[in-house]
Amino acid sequence: MKRFALLLAAFLLAGCAAAPEQPAPAGTEQRVFNDTDVMFSQMMIAHHGQALEMVRLARTKAVREDVRTLAAAIDVTETDELKTMQVWLSSWGRPPTADASAHAGHGGAHGTSPDDLQALQAATGSDFETKFLNLIIAHQHNAIEIARLETGSGVNPGALDLAKRIDESRTAEIQQMLRYLNEPA
Repeated sequence: MKRFALLLAAFLLAGCAAAPEQPAPAGTEQRVFNDTDVMFSQMMIAHHGQALEMVRLARTKAVREDVRTLAAAIDVTETDELKTMQVWLSSWGRPPTADASAHAGHGGAHGTSPDDLQALQAATGSDFETKFLNLIIAHQHNAIEIARLETGSGVNPGALDLAKRIDESRTAEIQQMLRYLNEPA
């Protein structure tokens, strides 16, 4: 089982982390974007912030080594993705966050509630791990929904590529975490 967790972590780190955007000459595809690309990046920045808070707790509080390893892999991947989206928004002249109601027509912020995050922080041992896995599964499902909004009507090649990778990697993470929930700690 440890080998599988390590292979999954290597997969997440090697294949799913967003490559940093390289500056492109004026008039090239990096400058091509629409409101969906902006919305995707803004929503994901906020979303990744919550995920990073949860996985950083799990890196020290999770009971099982494989859960801690997965949390570490998610931390690395989502930190890199977050930086990439911040660069995009800056290059597009858009803020990293939008007004809280700006994305209401697209299903809102797709985040984890402050109460759930507080309960996770207070939990310990196997209770923490169960709460963490359930929360992060739901959280990653929301990431897939946001990514699918992008692939449905975004135009920026980098954002579209990232959205596809998020869909694929988060789906794999969810499957792995469901297995962890069904295994005894």
